[in-house]
Amino acid sequence: MTGAMIARALRILAALMWLALPGAASAANCSIEAPAPSHLNAASLVDDYRSILRACRGPDGSGVAVRSFTLAGQAGLLIADPDALTTRLERASCWTCQETSEDALADTRMVKAIRKSAEAPALVKRDFLKNAGLAHGEGSSAYFTGDLCPSTRPLDRAFLDDLATKQSHAPIALSISGLWLLRHFADFRWLVDRQAAGAFEITWVDHSYHHPFRRGVANDRNFLLTPGVDAEAEILDTERLLIANGQTPSLFFRFPGLISSAPLMQTARQNHLITLGADAWLAIGQPPKPGSILLLHPNGNEEIGLKIFDADFARGAIARPLAPLNAAP
Repeated sequence: MTGAMIARALRILAALMWLALPGAASAANCSIEAPAPSHLNAASLVDDYRSILRACRGPDGSGVAVRSFTLAGQAGLLIADPDALTTRLERASCWTCQETSEDALADTRMVKAIRKSAEAPALVKRDFLKNAGLAHGEGSSAYFTGDLCPSTRPLDRAFLDDLATKQSHAPIALSISGLWLLRHFADFRWLVDRQAAGAFEITWVDHSYHHPFRRGVANDRNFLLTPGVDAEAEILDTERLLIANGQTPSLFFRFPGLISSAPLMQTARQNHLITLGADAWLAIGQPPKPGSILLLHPNGNEEIGLKIFDADFARGAIARPLAPLNAAP
């Protein structure tokens, strides 16, 4: 046996020994996602959920851990790809991590997008901000975002099914509130099943847990600016509920009503989230253009916006093809 053959044999033996160690696993075995449930799982299924920032290396490369948690007795991490702006749920035992900082990651696309969205111009009012964050995307395509605010009406399934015929594997970003998921689990499962069938590629955007709103109350005391609201819990509890029900939170967050404040923007930034606005809220007459982040409400509450989308898409006013949200920053 030659020296090269001996060296190769030793490398293979070392790899096999590593795989035999407790907690060691191939990339394929590192997923910790809960299976899509047949009934609603409570957010409490995901325990000890914390916002972190750690540089990590795993079986198939590197990533940035932005959350740690426990699921079914196993330690897990929400791992972000700092260049692709995608996320995945992984067993913590598969990764070696160390604490890092926003400054240390300053050259990554992720931190650049977080910082840019936190500092993006907004319509500044006396005591609040309106439409702060990423409101227009890169490139010539449009970006479909649909808000699932709490609603007594059912999901607009027919509209979404029709959208799937307009573009194969249509990339849609759905801003989901915790209360919508709690009250519309059948619609949520329908979305998950349609995604599994290849109709959509869904990016789950955090839209707060309770999505507080009081009709007739001024914006500076409404939405997440409602007195007594715990903004960080609104963010993290929505992510926990998504994970408990088999889905993966993204790096994006949209404020209810597009209403925020400087302190709320910092809360989103400190949780390593890209704040999402919109420059084409179709139902209020904002026209789409290349790079527009479209805003619709397929939660049954805004049929006019869906009709405008269909008309604009048919006449070519919405730039095609629709692009995935992670391409926008």
